[in-house]
Amino acid sequence: MELSEASSCTRCALSATRTQVVIGTGSLSARLIVVGEAPGRHEDEGGQPFIGRSGQLLFSLIAEELQLSREECYVTNVVKCRPPDNRTPRAPEILACSPWLDLQKASWHQSVVLALGLTAARVMVGAKGTMKDLHGVPVRREGLTVVSTYHPAAALRQGPSVIAVMRSDLAVVRGLLS
Repeated sequence: MELSEASSCTRCALSATRTQVVIGTGSLSARLIVVGEAPGRHEDEGGQPFIGRSGQLLFSLIAEELQLSREECYVTNVVKCRPPDNRTPRAPEILACSPWLDLQKASWHQSVVLALGLTAARVMVGAKGTMKDLHGVPVRREGLTVVSTYHPAAALRQGPSVIAVMRSDLAVVRGLLS
């Protein structure tokens, strides 16, 4: 199986409602890997992860806190197709997409992974805690160092207090990248 095959994937029911598969952008060997939950409407239409308002906020914070551009990161999602109405991906959908994520992870050597939101955090860290428990704590798993933080959509909804936590979590990432 090759990553290029993901564009025609029909492993789950999300394939029937997507516009296109959103695999990822950037270099698979980037020092910072950004993993979200699933594509939203803009991503489904545009074919790239994090190109809407959440992505704008995210990469503004990454530029400010880590001095990295979007092009210096690899950006993907746990699930490669948009769930209807942007709902949280279900366990069978996450499982169906796991071979694609596993193929991506096989290329992430000496990278730090930033997991955005609870779904991505749970998948990448392998824990069932809450975001309050998981955020900002580096976890070593499968040869990767993962730091979880809130999804930028939560910051857009909840405001400055969530952005402050995200900045603090990015400071942890900055220390790992140094």
